[in-house]
Amino acid sequence: MTSGSHLSVLLSEAIAALAVKPAGCYVDATFGRGGHSRAILQRLSGAGRLLALDRDPAAIEAGKEIVDPRLTLVHSAFGNLAQVLDALQIDQVDGVLLDLGVSSPQLDTPERGMSFRFDAPLDMRMDTSQGETVADWLARAEQHEIEKVLRDYGEERFAHAIAKTIVATRRELSIARTGQLATLVAQAVRTREPGQHPATRSFQALRIHLNRELEELSLVLPQCLDRLAPGGRLVVISFHSLEDRIVKRFLRDQSQPPKLPLRLPLRAAELPQPKLRLLGKPAYAGEAELAANPRARSAVMRVAERR
Repeated sequence: MTSGSHLSVLLSEAIAALAVKPAGCYVDATFGRGGHSRAILQRLSGAGRLLALDRDPAAIEAGKEIVDPRLTLVHSAFGNLAQVLDALQIDQVDGVLLDLGVSSPQLDTPERGMSFRFDAPLDMRMDTSQGETVADWLARAEQHEIEKVLRDYGEERFAHAIAKTIVATRRELSIARTGQLATLVAQAVRTREPGQHPATRSFQALRIHLNRELEELSLVLPQCLDRLAPGGRLVVISFHSLEDRIVKRFLRDQSQPPKLPLRLPLRAAELPQPKLRLLGKPAYAGEAELAANPRARSAVMRVAERR
């Protein structure tokens, strides 16, 4: 399904995994351009309810075109899920969908500064209504901080050289444009990966850091678990190995019985049960979807059910 210029990745697979109940209550924690939300609404009856969150004001504005009393659209990072549910007096939900990472409209809108394909202001904020830009952060961060971000979030081999180049350059002039940063990184990267721009890893790392993407993910997963009704589904689509690692470990840990002290005198029936049940194997985009949307290549979907 296309909404604006955004193709919702693994759309049919994600909706099938949610197993939408017509009168159920669901959360689309990453509204984007509403592809997944529209598909959920199509499966809800008049008694159903959908809460959709997005931290991007542009996504919230785009969502206003959906006039449906069953939909509640909230401008918020998904790390605040429990707080949003409390404000709406929702105790439990029947499913939560997380479609992680950056959206196509964010990448394809030059002034967002997410991509080096355009020469634009170096912003990268998902929520443009608050916080500092990447340009702001690069102007004040210590060299070792920049290096750590590039290494940890971008797995960039040349993190030291790139950070050193950035710090040396900013002594002479501010680094305020995407094209400027991409050129600096290209100068510092000695060898290129085939088919990849030398600034790819750096831009990804800076975006992840600025938007606290991994921290937000670590915050929301336990909240999803706490608010899922028995039989409720958690569906997570990741696009980056660091995201998927967090999701995989959380689902694995919560699908195993809690670790108890050795030799604790308990019968098998008395042992605490795991909170989640893993459903199926990780799902990936098929050939037809990849042909229509190459950005789906790195997507992996994991599904679990509340016991």
